[in-house]
Amino acid sequence: MKAVRNRFLMDESDVPTHWYNILADLDVPVAEVRRARPDRPDRTDEPNRQAPNIPLSMYRGSVGRERFVEIPAEVREAYQRWRPTPLVRARGLEAALETPAHIYYKYEGTNAAGSHKLNSALAQAYFYKKAGVRRLTTGTGAGQWGTALAMACQSMDLECTVFMVRCSYRQKPYRRVLMGLNGARVIPSPSPDTEAGRAVLAASPDSDGSLAIANAEALEHARRADDARFAVGSGENHVLLHQTVIGEEALRQMELAGEFPDVVVASMGAGSNFAGLAFPFHRERLRTGAATRLIAVEPDACPKMTRGRYAWDYNDVSGTTPLTKMYTLGHTFVAPGLHAGGLRYHGAAPLVSALYERGWMEAVAYGQNAVFEAGALFARTESVVPAPESAHAVRAVIDEAVRAREERRSTVILCNISGHGLLDLSAYDQYLAGSLEDHTVSDERIAASLAALPEVLSAGATS
Repeated sequence: MKAVRNRFLMDESDVPTHWYNILADLDVPVAEVRRARPDRPDRTDEPNRQAPNIPLSMYRGSVGRERFVEIPAEVREAYQRWRPTPLVRARGLEAALETPAHIYYKYEGTNAAGSHKLNSALAQAYFYKKAGVRRLTTGTGAGQWGTALAMACQSMDLECTVFMVRCSYRQKPYRRVLMGLNGARVIPSPSPDTEAGRAVLAASPDSDGSLAIANAEALEHARRADDARFAVGSGENHVLLHQTVIGEEALRQMELAGEFPDVVVASMGAGSNFAGLAFPFHRERLRTGAATRLIAVEPDACPKMTRGRYAWDYNDVSGTTPLTKMYTLGHTFVAPGLHAGGLRYHGAAPLVSALYERGWMEAVAYGQNAVFEAGALFARTESVVPAPESAHAVRAVIDEAVRAREERRSTVILCNISGHGLLDLSAYDQYLAGSLEDHTVSDERIAASLAALPEVLSAGATS
């Protein structure tokens, strides 16, 4: 490891050998789910363990209590093509804000897919191929996950089908092109290709779609062939596990910098980006007694943490998935078409939700214009254009740094830039033109969506 000016670098031999499993340090039965009754799909009965549609080797690693799970040699070798990713001291941003805060960012936009999503996509493609699967299908919001899975499938010689949320399909055409270049079939969702899609289109022909709808279509599509499986890009335990390679690297790099963060910040969709950085720091916080704050940042247009409910809910709009306990706006909730498509998911990962419910982390929400203002400042001062999702984290970092300035105190802030925004420049163009719209969801709309939560019959299952 070495420090080069403001960049704290490691070489490929420093890529972590293990993922971190937070279940070893979080006493919560997150593997417990409730399956819908066949006669009453809106009601559920006794708790069951999840019947995995994922390879058992991957499933065991995600529900066990072993603190560390070994990264397979082939996956680690694939990681070494771009990992470790750099940790950078944001001195330009610090100077612009005239803050005593020390700001660091972990930059996950250095791989071919342009985001952190490849960390899990490669791992999943590896495990599925070992299990004899030949085709993977998925839903994607802004396209980062779809792009990563397409690239991972290409490298593992698997077929790939991606249902892409319709508003992002229009807004992010170049991610769609990247998926196609890597052999994936990309379908705008909702689509007429599935029963789930046709039902949505019948009720709302101009629907912008949502990740819950795209996932419902992908699940239905995967059931059509015995050698096909649905691969999820965020929320599930195994995805969060794979992403902890980010935080494990960041811990070592912060040690090289000679500092430990007082605040750890990341954007919040379903949780893979936040968990990937924050979970290892939570472990170290428990071990050392450090008072580090963990902050998840979400959009005003999809405020599942700040305005949702901790309840049992489905992960997809059709109610196909088992129920999981999470912060949710309701599986029927469809967020407005904001540019941070990766943050439009209705729920938060059960593990992240459990952390939030227990008071181990915080959450904040912002509107689009405040977010893009922060992203533009970061681009000017750090010469890195953050993806709209990552710009949410930058907004919170700026607010924390300004607060440190006003209170005249030093603080160390670490954030995750989960991907670059070079395929999101049309959104920045709208911001510069003053035509970017803010979206705030009404209390009435959230209440209506939450009213459709499934009724859970077993005692103690409701929040």
